[in-house]
Amino acid sequence: MSLGDEPGYGDAPRGEDGGYGGTGQTRTRLPDRAGDVYGGARRGRSSSRSLVTVVGVVVLLIAAIAFANRGDDESASGAGDSDKTNTAPTAATGEQPVQSKVGDIPAGFAHSDQGAQSAAANYGVALGSTGMFNANQRHAIVNTVYAPEVAAARQSDLDRAYSSEKFLANIGLAKDGSAPSGQTFVSRIVPVGTKVTKFSTDSATVELWYTSLFGLSGERSTNPVSESWFTTTYDLKWIDGDWKITDFTQKDGPVPVGRDQQASTADDMTKAVEEYGGFTYAR
Repeated sequence: MSLGDEPGYGDAPRGEDGGYGGTGQTRTRLPDRAGDVYGGARRGRSSSRSLVTVVGVVVLLIAAIAFANRGDDESASGAGDSDKTNTAPTAATGEQPVQSKVGDIPAGFAHSDQGAQSAAANYGVALGSTGMFNANQRHAIVNTVYAPEVAAARQSDLDRAYSSEKFLANIGLAKDGSAPSGQTFVSRIVPVGTKVTKFSTDSATVELWYTSLFGLSGERSTNPVSESWFTTTYDLKWIDGDWKITDFTQKDGPVPVGRDQQASTADDMTKAVEEYGGFTYAR
Protein backbone atom coordinates (compact mmCIF):
# COMPACT_ATOMS: atom_id res chain seq x y z
CA MET A 1 0.00 0.00 0.00
CA SER A 2 1.13 3.55 -0.56
CA LEU A 3 2.22 5.80 2.28
CA GLY A 4 -0.66 8.15 1.69
CA ASP A 5 -3.13 5.35 2.33
CA GLU A 6 -1.90 4.74 5.85
CA PRO A 7 -4.45 6.28 8.21
CA GLY A 8 -2.65 6.22 11.51
CA TYR A 9 -0.71 4.14 13.98
CA GLY A 10 0.23 1.17 11.73
CA ASP A 11 3.74 2.58 11.48
CA ALA A 12 3.54 5.84 9.53
CA PRO A 13 2.02 9.27 10.15
CA ARG A 14 -1.62 9.71 9.35
CA GLY A 15 -0.96 12.92 7.50
CA GLU A 16 0.37 16.41 7.96
CA ASP A 17 -2.66 17.73 9.77
CA GLY A 18 -1.43 16.15 13.00
CA GLY A 19 -4.33 13.74 13.05
CA TYR A 20 -3.17 10.56 14.75
CA GLY A 21 -6.40 8.93 15.62
CA GLY A 22 -9.62 10.73 14.82
CA THR A 23 -11.52 13.08 17.07
CA GLY A 24 -14.40 12.99 19.50
CA GLN A 25 -14.26 9.27 20.10
CA THR A 26 -14.27 9.40 23.89
CA ARG A 27 -16.41 11.60 26.09
CA THR A 28 -14.41 13.11 28.93
CA ARG A 29 -14.90 15.69 31.64
CA LEU A 30 -12.14 18.25 31.79
CA PRO A 31 -10.16 19.10 34.94
CA ASP A 32 -11.32 21.73 37.40
CA ARG A 33 -8.01 23.57 37.64
CA ALA A 34 -8.15 26.88 35.80
CA GLY A 35 -5.48 27.47 33.19
CA ASP A 36 -4.64 23.83 32.59
CA VAL A 37 -4.32 23.12 28.86
CA TYR A 38 -6.50 20.07 29.34
CA GLY A 39 -8.92 22.15 31.34
CA GLY A 40 -12.26 23.78 31.42
CA ALA A 41 -15.33 23.79 33.58
CA ARG A 42 -16.33 20.55 35.22
CA ARG A 43 -19.71 19.29 34.09
CA GLY A 44 -22.04 17.71 36.62
CA ARG A 45 -23.12 14.13 36.09
CA SER A 46 -26.84 13.73 35.54
CA SER A 47 -28.90 11.69 37.99
CA SER A 48 -30.03 9.34 35.23
CA ARG A 49 -26.43 8.58 34.23
CA SER A 50 -25.56 7.94 37.89
CA LEU A 51 -28.51 5.56 38.20
CA VAL A 52 -27.48 3.67 35.06
CA THR A 53 -23.90 3.39 36.35
CA VAL A 54 -25.04 2.05 39.74
CA VAL A 55 -27.39 -0.47 38.14
CA GLY A 56 -24.62 -1.58 35.77
CA VAL A 57 -22.20 -2.14 38.66
CA VAL A 58 -24.81 -4.13 40.59
CA VAL A 59 -25.52 -6.33 37.56
CA LEU A 60 -21.80 -7.02 37.08
CA LEU A 61 -21.41 -7.93 40.76
CA ILE A 62 -24.36 -10.32 40.63
CA ALA A 63 -22.96 -11.94 37.50
CA ALA A 64 -19.52 -12.29 39.08
CA ILE A 65 -20.96 -13.88 42.23
CA ALA A 66 -23.08 -16.28 40.17
CA PHE A 67 -20.06 -17.27 38.10
CA ALA A 68 -17.95 -17.85 41.21
CA ASN A 69 -20.66 -19.97 42.82
CA ARG A 70 -21.08 -21.97 39.62
CA GLY A 71 -17.36 -22.72 39.63
CA ASP A 72 -17.59 -23.96 43.23
CA ASP A 73 -20.59 -26.15 42.41
CA GLU A 74 -18.88 -27.73 39.42
CA SER A 75 -15.76 -28.41 41.45
CA ALA A 76 -17.77 -30.03 44.23
CA SER A 77 -19.78 -32.20 41.86
CA GLY A 78 -16.82 -33.28 39.77
CA ALA A 79 -18.36 -31.81 36.61
CA GLY A 80 -15.41 -29.55 35.86
CA ASP A 81 -12.78 -31.89 34.44
CA SER A 82 -9.30 -30.34 34.26
CA ASP A 83 -8.77 -31.56 30.69
CA LYS A 84 -11.93 -29.86 29.40
CA THR A 85 -11.33 -26.12 29.39
CA ASN A 86 -13.78 -23.89 27.56
CA THR A 87 -11.98 -20.72 26.53
CA ALA A 88 -14.13 -17.65 25.94
CA PRO A 89 -13.28 -15.45 22.92
CA THR A 90 -12.09 -12.66 25.22
CA ALA A 91 -9.93 -14.88 27.43
CA ALA A 92 -6.15 -14.56 27.34
CA THR A 93 -4.54 -17.21 25.16
CA GLY A 94 -1.22 -17.77 23.45
CA GLU A 95 2.00 -19.74 23.31
CA GLN A 96 4.61 -19.33 26.01
CA PRO A 97 6.38 -15.92 25.82
CA VAL A 98 9.45 -15.85 23.60
CA GLN A 99 12.83 -15.79 25.30
CA SER A 100 14.80 -13.75 22.78
CA LYS A 101 14.82 -10.19 21.49
CA VAL A 102 16.28 -8.12 18.69
CA GLY A 103 17.09 -4.89 20.45
CA ASP A 104 13.99 -4.17 22.54
CA ILE A 105 11.61 -6.10 20.27
CA PRO A 106 10.62 -9.71 21.10
CA ALA A 107 11.66 -12.24 18.46
CA GLY A 108 11.55 -15.96 17.75
CA PHE A 109 7.77 -16.42 17.77
CA ALA A 110 6.15 -19.83 17.56
CA HIS A 111 5.52 -21.28 14.10
CA SER A 112 1.76 -21.37 14.68
CA ASP A 113 -1.32 -19.16 14.41
CA GLN A 114 -0.84 -18.04 18.02
CA GLY A 115 2.79 -17.24 17.33
CA ALA A 116 1.68 -15.08 14.39
CA GLN A 117 -0.75 -13.25 16.65
CA SER A 118 1.98 -12.59 19.21
CA ALA A 119 4.26 -11.28 16.48
CA ALA A 120 1.59 -8.93 15.14
CA ALA A 121 0.82 -7.56 18.61
CA ASN A 122 4.45 -6.95 19.53
CA TYR A 123 5.36 -5.51 16.15
CA GLY A 124 2.39 -3.16 16.42
CA VAL A 125 3.65 -1.91 19.79
CA ALA A 126 7.08 -1.17 18.30
CA LEU A 127 5.68 0.54 15.20
CA GLY A 128 3.45 2.76 17.33
CA SER A 129 6.20 3.84 19.74
CA THR A 130 8.12 7.10 20.09
CA GLY A 131 11.12 5.24 18.66
CA MET A 132 9.65 5.72 15.19
CA PHE A 133 10.35 9.44 15.52
CA ASN A 134 14.09 8.88 15.95
CA ALA A 135 15.96 7.96 12.76
CA ASN A 136 18.31 5.36 14.27
CA GLN A 137 15.58 3.68 16.33
CA ARG A 138 13.18 3.76 13.37
CA HIS A 139 15.69 1.98 11.13
CA ALA A 140 16.25 -0.70 13.78
CA ILE A 141 12.50 -1.25 14.24
CA VAL A 142 11.76 -1.48 10.52
CA ASN A 143 14.64 -3.87 9.86
CA THR A 144 13.44 -6.08 12.71
CA VAL A 145 9.71 -6.33 12.03
CA TYR A 146 9.56 -6.22 8.21
CA ALA A 147 10.57 -8.91 5.74
CA PRO A 148 13.97 -8.11 4.22
CA GLU A 149 12.56 -7.57 0.72
CA VAL A 150 10.07 -5.05 2.12
CA ALA A 151 12.17 -3.24 4.74
CA ALA A 152 14.29 -1.19 2.33
CA ALA A 153 11.30 0.28 0.51
CA ARG A 154 9.44 0.95 3.74
CA GLN A 155 12.49 2.59 5.26
CA SER A 156 12.66 5.17 2.49
CA ASP A 157 8.95 5.99 2.74
CA LEU A 158 9.03 6.26 6.50
CA ASP A 159 12.17 8.42 6.57
CA ARG A 160 10.47 10.82 4.20
CA ALA A 161 7.30 10.95 6.27
CA TYR A 162 8.86 11.23 9.71
CA SER A 163 11.37 13.88 8.61
CA SER A 164 8.65 16.20 7.28
CA GLU A 165 9.08 19.44 9.24
CA LYS A 166 5.48 20.41 8.54
CA PHE A 167 4.16 17.15 9.97
CA LEU A 168 6.43 17.37 13.02
CA ALA A 169 5.46 20.99 13.63
CA ASN A 170 1.76 20.13 13.42
CA ILE A 171 2.10 17.61 16.25
CA GLY A 172 4.28 19.96 18.29
CA LEU A 173 7.72 18.40 17.76
CA ALA A 174 11.01 19.95 16.66
CA LYS A 175 12.44 19.04 13.26
CA ASP A 176 14.61 16.35 14.90
CA GLY A 177 11.51 14.73 16.43
CA SER A 178 12.16 15.94 19.97
CA ALA A 179 9.55 17.41 22.30
CA PRO A 180 9.66 21.04 23.46
CA SER A 181 11.41 21.76 26.76
CA GLY A 182 9.23 20.87 29.72
CA GLN A 183 6.93 18.58 27.73
CA THR A 184 6.82 14.81 27.24
CA PHE A 185 6.02 13.22 23.89
CA VAL A 186 3.66 10.24 24.14
CA SER A 187 3.14 7.69 21.37
CA ARG A 188 2.04 4.35 22.77
CA ILE A 189 -0.36 1.63 21.70
CA VAL A 190 -1.98 -1.00 23.90
CA PRO A 191 -3.14 -4.22 22.18
CA VAL A 192 -6.66 -5.26 23.14
CA GLY A 193 -6.96 -8.41 21.04
CA THR A 194 -5.87 -10.28 17.91
CA LYS A 195 -7.60 -12.46 15.34
CA VAL A 196 -6.23 -14.73 12.60
CA THR A 197 -8.17 -14.44 9.35
CA LYS A 198 -5.83 -16.56 7.18
CA PHE A 199 -3.13 -19.04 8.05
CA SER A 200 -0.79 -21.46 6.31
CA THR A 201 2.60 -22.89 7.14
CA ASP A 202 4.47 -19.93 5.65
CA SER A 203 2.02 -17.02 5.80
CA ALA A 204 -0.64 -15.51 8.05
CA THR A 205 -3.03 -12.57 8.14
CA VAL A 206 -3.65 -11.18 11.61
CA GLU A 207 -5.92 -8.37 12.78
CA LEU A 208 -4.71 -6.36 15.77
CA TRP A 209 -7.28 -4.29 17.67
CA TYR A 210 -5.74 -1.69 19.95
CA THR A 211 -6.10 1.64 21.68
CA SER A 212 -3.50 4.35 21.27
CA LEU A 213 -2.27 7.34 23.25
CA PHE A 214 -0.71 10.20 21.35
CA GLY A 215 0.25 13.80 22.07
CA LEU A 216 2.35 16.06 24.28
CA SER A 217 1.88 16.19 28.04
CA GLY A 218 2.89 19.41 29.74
CA GLU A 219 1.46 22.72 30.90
CA ARG A 220 1.97 24.51 27.58
CA SER A 221 1.01 21.64 25.30
CA THR A 222 -1.15 22.55 22.31
CA ASN A 223 -1.58 18.87 21.44
CA PRO A 224 -2.71 17.14 24.68
CA VAL A 225 -2.49 13.37 24.93
CA SER A 226 -5.63 11.81 23.44
CA GLU A 227 -6.99 8.30 23.02
CA SER A 228 -7.95 6.61 19.74
CA TRP A 229 -8.94 3.12 18.59
CA PHE A 230 -7.78 1.23 15.50
CA THR A 231 -7.60 -2.19 13.90
CA THR A 232 -4.52 -2.95 11.82
CA THR A 233 -4.38 -6.02 9.59
CA TYR A 234 -0.87 -7.42 9.16
CA ASP A 235 0.21 -9.79 6.40
CA LEU A 236 2.99 -11.95 7.84
CA LYS A 237 5.47 -14.35 6.28
CA TRP A 238 7.54 -17.08 7.94
CA ILE A 239 11.16 -16.19 7.16
CA ASP A 240 14.31 -17.70 8.71
CA GLY A 241 12.52 -19.01 11.77
CA ASP A 242 10.32 -16.03 12.57
CA TRP A 243 7.26 -14.07 11.44
CA LYS A 244 7.87 -10.85 9.48
CA ILE A 245 5.51 -8.20 8.11
CA THR A 246 5.06 -7.96 4.36
CA ASP A 247 2.14 -5.50 4.24
CA PHE A 248 -0.63 -3.98 6.35
CA THR A 249 -3.89 -2.08 6.17
CA GLN A 250 -5.62 -0.06 8.86
CA LYS A 251 -9.06 1.20 9.83
CA ASP A 252 -10.64 3.11 12.69
CA GLY A 253 -12.33 1.28 15.55
CA PRO A 254 -14.13 -0.60 16.87
CA VAL A 255 -14.55 2.34 19.26
CA PRO A 256 -16.22 1.72 22.64
CA VAL A 257 -18.64 4.17 24.21
CA GLY A 258 -16.65 6.63 26.31
CA ARG A 259 -17.48 7.03 29.99
CA ASP A 260 -18.18 10.44 31.48
CA GLN A 261 -14.79 10.78 33.15
CA GLN A 262 -12.80 13.84 34.10
CA ALA A 263 -9.63 14.32 32.06
CA SER A 264 -6.42 14.38 34.08
CA THR A 265 -4.33 17.48 34.45
CA ALA A 266 -1.16 17.91 32.42
CA ASP A 267 0.94 17.24 35.53
CA ASP A 268 -0.89 13.99 36.30
CA MET A 269 -0.62 12.83 32.69
CA THR A 270 3.12 13.55 32.54
CA LYS A 271 3.68 11.74 35.83
CA ALA A 272 1.73 8.69 34.61
CA VAL A 273 3.63 8.50 31.32
CA GLU A 274 6.97 8.73 33.11
CA GLU A 275 6.14 6.25 35.87
CA TYR A 276 4.14 3.61 33.98
CA GLY A 277 6.27 1.71 31.50
CA GLY A 278 4.78 0.10 28.40
CA PHE A 279 4.36 -3.65 28.10
CA THR A 280 7.39 -5.58 26.89
CA TYR A 281 5.38 -8.55 25.62
CA ALA A 282 1.87 -8.82 24.26
CA ARG A 283 -0.35 -11.94 24.16
